[in-house]
Amino acid sequence: MSQPLRIVVCDDSVDVARTLALLLEMEGHEVRVVHSGLAVLEAAQRQPPDVVLLDLGLASAPDGVETARRLRRDLGLTDALLVAVTGASGDEDRRRTREAGFDLHLVKPAEPAELLEALQRAQRRP
Repeated sequence: MSQPLRIVVCDDSVDVARTLALLLEMEGHEVRVVHSGLAVLEAAQRQPPDVVLLDLGLASAPDGVETARRLRRDLGLTDALLVAVTGASGDEDRRRTREAGFDLHLVKPAEPAELLEALQRAQRRP
């Protein structure tokens, strides 16, 4: 691994979020775990992340799709890698995530190798 990344993990399932965070921390990354779209926006405003792993079906508003839109539009987070981590795997779901500004769409449970490959992509960004 080259440079540690600043990563925000957002899932309203505490267990899912902790598991992802543990994997990422074992890889040497700095991870912040949150459980709502508003918490993602607040965290990104305080310290812009390199990567956001975001569940689409959050229990409270805004959902993951709207949170991604706000990260891109309102906070100008254009360089961060946004990764949808979701149970939704249909073509319509993938279209919605692309339109919202996500870079990748991973289906739960995300394979660790897939996730680590996404992080390598983020490390290669300028």
